Amino acid sequence: MNKVPNNKISNSQYDELIAKTFKNTKIKENSIITGKIVSVENDIVTIDVGLKSEGRIPLNEFSRPGYKPELNVGEETEVYIENVDNANGETVLSREKAVKQQAWHNLQESFTNNTIVTGIPYNRVKGGMSVDLNGVTAFLPGSQIDTRQITKDTKELLNKPLELLILKMDKYRGNIVVSRKAITESEMKEQRKELLSKIQEGSIIEGKVKNLTDYGAFIDLGGLDGLVHVTDISWTKINNPSDILELNQNIKVKVLKFDEELSRLSLGIKQLSENPWESVNDNIKVDQVIEAKVINISDNHVNILINEKYDGLITLSELTWLKKPPHPSKIVNTNETVSIKVLEIDDDKKRLICSLKQMKDNPWEKLKDTYEINDSFETEIVNIVDFGIFVKVQDEIDGMVHVSDLSWDEKECDKILKDFKKGDKIKVKILDINVEKERISLGVKHLIDDPVQNYIDNNPLKSKLTGKIIAIDDKGIKVELDPENSIFGYIKKNNLSKDKNEQRNERFAVGENIDSIFISVDQKTRNLNLSIKELEIQEEKDALSKYGSSDSGASLGDILGSVLKK
Repeated sequence: MNKVPNNKISNSQYDELIAKTFKNTKIKENSIITGKIVSVENDIVTIDVGLKSEGRIPLNEFSRPGYKPELNVGEETEVYIENVDNANGETVLSREKAVKQQAWHNLQESFTNNTIVTGIPYNRVKGGMSVDLNGVTAFLPGSQIDTRQITKDTKELLNKPLELLILKMDKYRGNIVVSRKAITESEMKEQRKELLSKIQEGSIIEGKVKNLTDYGAFIDLGGLDGLVHVTDISWTKINNPSDILELNQNIKVKVLKFDEELSRLSLGIKQLSENPWESVNDNIKVDQVIEAKVINISDNHVNILINEKYDGLITLSELTWLKKPPHPSKIVNTNETVSIKVLEIDDDKKRLICSLKQMKDNPWEKLKDTYEINDSFETEIVNIVDFGIFVKVQDEIDGMVHVSDLSWDEKECDKILKDFKKGDKIKVKILDINVEKERISLGVKHLIDDPVQNYIDNNPLKSKLTGKIIAIDDKGIKVELDPENSIFGYIKKNNLSKDKNEQRNERFAVGENIDSIFISVDQKTRNLNLSIKELEIQEEKDALSKYGSSDSGASLGDILGSVLKK
């Protein structure tokens, strides 16, 4: 049997042994200690913190946004001790709290000393972004992302290191607010100071398009912004600065005016090139035919671009020979290339007045070669208005049929007009052609004879007419003369009798026939004016002529009495 050595240990050796044994046993709860990774299994990391005390920490506590944890057995790591030998005999550890405790300490120093920290945005949230600051989550407001412009797509910033300044820190609530803008503002102040010392009117400098508005473009010159008014972007007219410039585009500009007190810069882009209007008369001549590009269409004109450097204008009246031209968009299209004729060079407004219609012969001058007054032809309705219809005569010439010329019966005209539709075929007759005024008058009712005129031709003035009374009013009597052709007459009250005492409406009744003399035509109502009084005068004259003389001394009563006896 082996004997155990009976070696004695001195008191000092014993103390050293005890001290060595408990050297790593000063484990305090709620403190940070360095431990060693024992194993990594099933998403659990086991950490040895000394005195044969081990704790387990979920693997996800070792991860950071955007990164996967890389842990090796035997490596040391700092952990936070929450509890030593709990009810289950385990030591409760936390890697996340250790990281945050250390990070909060470092961040507090950065906040106090206003020094830059590095963070990684890992998520977009309402109003800004969540940023990882070495394990601590901070908030980066959208308004603090950049000084020069609001970043439209913050996705491009995700998972990329950013230099930031801490604006606000509240450890009790766990809130940290950071800013990227504060750093760029500081940088821009220095840049602005340097830039202002070099700027003078006429300087050519390079900048970046920061913002585009209807009235111009704001250019970031590196710490200082300037405005290029829309009229100083191009020598030609543009609808919007975005037609030529793009956001974040690098561009050279010329300083037109510099207000040092207000640090206000007026910039120009077109001033970097030669003004084409200084040589316009060498390049463009009146009556010259040239090609142009349609750049804008409005209700009453078309804007064109000539030789890529001159603005041109075609008024509505110079687009077509039509008297009532359609909307310009019906004649030309945007970006279309058209041949035009230069009518005028307007130096004051820096534009060329042009014509499209004069590229063709005036169709009105050839109209009389094709048509004459009283010709009739079939065509189609191109427009309908309250006072009539417009029909196509030939290319670029429309003619009008007034509503009153649709029917000889005026009451039917409005009804006929309402029944028409664009594109309807219709036959018309030419009433008048006025080349000077570029006007052609047409009629529909004139395709047939005027029934009133036919009646008058057969029954001239002073004719004795018989008709039926169809209406009686205070002013007179309406008489139907020809029901088939709707011919009517009217007897005014003072024409009802030669004798004023007999000029009474009640002497007559609707439905009875009556004789009268045709005395005139009412052109407005197209009624024939009739007179019973005139008939009585005429009959009296006939009687005197036949049976007596005004020199005989016999009265009309005596003569008529003798006639009646016979």
